[in-house]
Amino acid sequence: MRLKKTIKFVFVSALIFTFVFTGAANAEEDMIPGQNNVIADIASEVGDSVVRISTEREVPMDRSHPFYDDPFFRYFFPDRFPEDNDEPEIREGFGSGFIVTEDGYIVTNQHVIEGSDRIYVTMKGHDEPFEAEVLWADQGLDLAIIQVDADIDFNPIPLADSDEIRQGEWAIAIGNPFGFDHTVTTGVVSALGRPIQVPTQEGIRNYRNLIQTDAAINPGNSGGPLLNIDGEVIGINTAVAMRAQGIGFAIPVNEVKFAIEDLEEYGVVQRPWLGVYYRNVTQEIQNHLNLETQEGVIVLDVVRNSPAEEAGIQPYDVILEIDQEKIEDMNDLARIIGEKEVGEEIMIRVRREGQTELLFAEIGQRDMDY
Repeated sequence: MRLKKTIKFVFVSALIFTFVFTGAANAEEDMIPGQNNVIADIASEVGDSVVRISTEREVPMDRSHPFYDDPFFRYFFPDRFPEDNDEPEIREGFGSGFIVTEDGYIVTNQHVIEGSDRIYVTMKGHDEPFEAEVLWADQGLDLAIIQVDADIDFNPIPLADSDEIRQGEWAIAIGNPFGFDHTVTTGVVSALGRPIQVPTQEGIRNYRNLIQTDAAINPGNSGGPLLNIDGEVIGINTAVAMRAQGIGFAIPVNEVKFAIEDLEEYGVVQRPWLGVYYRNVTQEIQNHLNLETQEGVIVLDVVRNSPAEEAGIQPYDVILEIDQEKIEDMNDLARIIGEKEVGEEIMIRVRREGQTELLFAEIGQRDMDY
């Protein structure tokens, strides 16, 4: 009897061990998408939708050399000067983008196409690049939409809801880093809502709400898609922390959806605009202007012929409320204006020289920043 109990115990234990081990192995296999070739499948599926963007910009010949017009110096040092002609120098740039509509709309970064005279798009399966035109660009958002007008089939990538992504989710970056076409890297969403500043030749670009990822992003990846494990775009690859490893950034895809929808519905992007330059009220500003608190944002300048100028807003006004919604800082003002419709009338409460005033403005249409 004791022997039978022992055999039964060993048999049940073996079954439990087999069940637990097999279940753990299957669970581990489900957790690692690479073992099921999920990432390879996604890369294959969206490969035709990720494009390479090349730009050309004409730059006037540099004639600033102090001995440019000295024939003696030019004779003995001809290599110090470019060929003496009036042709401008052509500067090239490159980046990535991805197709978002069947009409050939392509999303990329504004800095990829900034200042370019010609834009070319190279797509998988086509030997020659297609020339593209800019439909919309916004320097503040660092986003742009270009279009290829060609009689071909476009395969758009589905867009996810970037408000729903979570820290730790899988992230897949596809682009053309250093000109190497269709490079795929993987990682996770390392963090959300990252603010960073990027120095450029034109000044500092301020980003307020970036996705941080450890998927490798390099020069040339800019404008390419960052995807989730379902093959949907969650962000637009934008920047990399040069002094760190495994820290890249992408703009949440929700920030470009309004532009795509406006282009499809109206043919233009209806970007709400007030026309003021502003900043937060610091302690120094509060003391200098004898303000009671640091509430609101201070107007530094007003754009000529803008809705703000027509409404009577002046430099050094402190904007306290819009439509009875309190303005705590710069983000509040940008958010509230961004949520308004072009042509909508708003009520603005400002403090001017110690007095509170009510002003009325009509939200305008912001020009394309390209």
